[in-house]
Amino acid sequence: MISLTLAAGYATRMYPLTLDFPKPLLPVGDSTILTRLLRDVDALPEISRHVVVTNARFEGHFRDWAAGCELRHPIDIISDGTWDNDHRLGAVRDIRLVVESLNLDDDLLVMAGDNVLDFSLEALAGAFRLHGTSTIMCYEEQDDTRLGKCGIAELSADMRVLSFVEKPTAPSSRWATPPFYIYARGDLPLIKRAVEAGCAVDAPGSLIAGLCDITPIHAIIMPGKRYDVGDIAGYERVRALDL
Repeated sequence: MISLTLAAGYATRMYPLTLDFPKPLLPVGDSTILTRLLRDVDALPEISRHVVVTNARFEGHFRDWAAGCELRHPIDIISDGTWDNDHRLGAVRDIRLVVESLNLDDDLLVMAGDNVLDFSLEALAGAFRLHGTSTIMCYEEQDDTRLGKCGIAELSADMRVLSFVEKPTAPSSRWATPPFYIYARGDLPLIKRAVEAGCAVDAPGSLIAGLCDITPIHAIIMPGKRYDVGDIAGYERVRALDL
C-alpha cells in the first residue's frame, strides 16, 4: 500500500502565516502536522512507500522536510507544477497525476495533509482488510450549519456507500466524511474515468461521488476526533491541545 498525502493547496485562509510556507509543515507540539500523520501511517504493516503531492511554490520546503524526516519507508515528493491558488489542479486531479505519473498499481491510502487526529488510521486499514473494497471514514455531524459544508454519504445497513455529495444543500444523511480514504488497486483506473466523466476536482471527496456508483465502497465510523486546521484560529486551537 502507498500513502498519498494531498499538500498542494495554498491555504489562503491562513495568510500571512502560509503565504510562503506550507500549512502541513506548521509545528504542532514537538512535531509538524504532516509528520504526526505519517508517523502513524508508517507503522501500518501494509505501507511500503509515502508520496506527498505539493505545488511548485512549496516543493523545496517539502524536500527539505523529507530529507530530515526519519520514517521506515521512503518519501517521494511530487510537484503538480502550479504556482498560485488561481491555477491549482484540485485534489482529485492531483490524485490522478500521482497515480498516472508513477504508474501506481497498489492499494492507495489518500489523506489531506492539514488534519490532526487523536486516533490511529489503523482503524481505516482494518476496515479495508475486512471489506476488501475501497473504504472511507465517516462520523455523525450534528451541527446543521456544518453539515452543508461537508462531504455527505448515504450508507446501507452494512456500511456500503450508496451515494455521496460534497456540500449538499439538502443532505440525505448526517454521515460526514473526513478526507481519509483507501482506494483498492483495482479501482485506480476508474479515477481517470471519473474525471473524464465530469467529476468535480477541487475537494478530495468528489472522487468518492464519482466512484460509488460504479464500484463498491464501504465506510467505517471514525474512532476518535479530527481537528481540521482550516484557519489561523483553528491552528491555534490545535496547538493548545495536549496531543
